[in-house]
Amino acid sequence: MKIEAPSLAALPGIRHAFFTRQGGVSQGIYTSLNGGLGSSDDPAAVMENRARMAAEIGVEAPALLACWQVHSPDAVVATEPWTRETAPKADAIVTRTQGIGAAVSIADCGPILFADPEARVVAAAHSGWKGALTGIVASTVSRMEEQGARRADIRAVVGPLIRQQSYEVGEDFVARFLAEDKGFARFFAPADRAHHALFDLPGFIRLRLEQAGIGHVEDLGLDTYSDEARFFSYRRTTHRKEPDYGRLMAAIALA
Repeated sequence: MKIEAPSLAALPGIRHAFFTRQGGVSQGIYTSLNGGLGSSDDPAAVMENRARMAAEIGVEAPALLACWQVHSPDAVVATEPWTRETAPKADAIVTRTQGIGAAVSIADCGPILFADPEARVVAAAHSGWKGALTGIVASTVSRMEEQGARRADIRAVVGPLIRQQSYEVGEDFVARFLAEDKGFARFFAPADRAHHALFDLPGFIRLRLEQAGIGHVEDLGLDTYSDEARFFSYRRTTHRKEPDYGRLMAAIALA
């Protein structure tokens, strides 16, 4: 049902999980732990799945919070539960409130969980290529600092996401990165198809974490695209021309 990162599991007073697609009640293409309220799955099944996730990190179901994710560089601070209708449009949640679960949903994009065990500030960020490029990591760390965290004390973990061998992109995609910094060429490898490349999203996220001054970074090294038994994947679904896809979740809370 869940994968834990050793660097976070070792911290007292903090609970976290990178949830797999296993251990839920959804059926069909959503089998079985689909956390996507935006999917076309049975809403009752999704709510049961999310309740199970909340229990795993020790929070009440309404306190497992996720934003309306819009591939932005925006991070928000959560001090009390919100509803789906009142959820902010952002891509990271920071909290120092016990009983709040900061969560993100993903299906190839990168989930990043953060914790400062000294200041007792945690965060969850959703980082696809656009968020990584435009600053979601820097925004999340800045918000954590506002809540009392110190960059030197923050641990960050990159969870399951699409890996370079599975992430083929076109020339326009590459050009957007090189327009920002020619040095970003190191995150692209040749693809089998002409005028295409393979993008190293986790490597780029690690760079952003290092640029933000985070010295403790762990990457779980898991590929959502290639590991169908454990993970949903938007790109895999697209390649198969399936009508929809489930969403994985990652969450962290103060115990």
